[in-house]
Amino acid sequence: MKAAVLTAPERIETVDDWPEPVPGPGEVVVEMHGVGLCGTDLAVFHGRRVTPVLPWVIGHEGFGRVAATGSDTSDHLVGRRVVIEPNYACLKCADCLTGLTSACPHRAIVGLNSPGVLAERVAVPAPFVHPVPDGPSDADLACVEPYTVARAAVRRSGVTDRDRCLVVGAGAQGLLLCLILSRLGITPVVTEPHPERLARAVRLGAAADDGRTGFTYVFESSGYAPALRPAVDRAVPGATVVLVGLNAERLPLTTDDVVRRQLVLRGSMIYDHPGDFTAAMTELPAARPGAVIEARFPLARAQEAFAGAAVRAGKTWIDLGNGSEHA
Repeated sequence: MKAAVLTAPERIETVDDWPEPVPGPGEVVVEMHGVGLCGTDLAVFHGRRVTPVLPWVIGHEGFGRVAATGSDTSDHLVGRRVVIEPNYACLKCADCLTGLTSACPHRAIVGLNSPGVLAERVAVPAPFVHPVPDGPSDADLACVEPYTVARAAVRRSGVTDRDRCLVVGAGAQGLLLCLILSRLGITPVVTEPHPERLARAVRLGAAADDGRTGFTYVFESSGYAPALRPAVDRAVPGATVVLVGLNAERLPLTTDDVVRRQLVLRGSMIYDHPGDFTAAMTELPAARPGAVIEARFPLARAQEAFAGAAVRAGKTWIDLGNGSEHA
């Protein structure tokens, strides 16, 4: 079986002798059609996130078709086109039982502490595959997982169509936030130094930053710590600041800043199972998350896809050549 495996930092090899998956109880085997690339994958590729072993199958934003099932698993999914929800919460701990599966301490994180999906076939727990409605393109399906991340951030924020929104960063998450906010009737203002990313955000319904102030919501998607404080300074008292991007630096804010201006700080980590993914799937194909795609590569060129992903204006995905169409 073919797979793209990380053999050293910044080195991916496409092999053809990777072991076939065997579905365990409650699992299905998915014939993979495509895998999107995101910042977490790039952190693994560049060695900033260390994998349990090498070689290591990389990637987590996958979709395909169910080929087989294990014991204790209904075969009604066989032949169905599905998207993988690549954070396998235990569904038993206190956080999971309160509905906050994104905080599950036992979560299997595909591509990080659990093998990735950039292979011809993978085994997946059946509750974490979602059947695809009619209509979405392969490019849309390659973006469902990050779309769900962005959608969950918007859901948790409480934003309404009367709010004035600033989006910091127009990487994949920033672009998807712009897309979702514009679908809500909001014209978000986006700040982004990369001119092509900025242009793409504008095409998705955002307005280029003109220095205005008075924002009731700030969505920080870049993970670039120096960008946060200037953005917060442009918000009104009582504004909500939603943190989506990750970095290890301390926040450039004091309690004095937050209390005197009565700011609400909200962190948003991935999504909660199953509601966020289920809701995102119902919005396909009308949401068209594939509009953030910039480039598509075959599996044999996975090294090239990863090496250049950070500098492309839009999102990159890898086509495993098993899909029914290409878009």
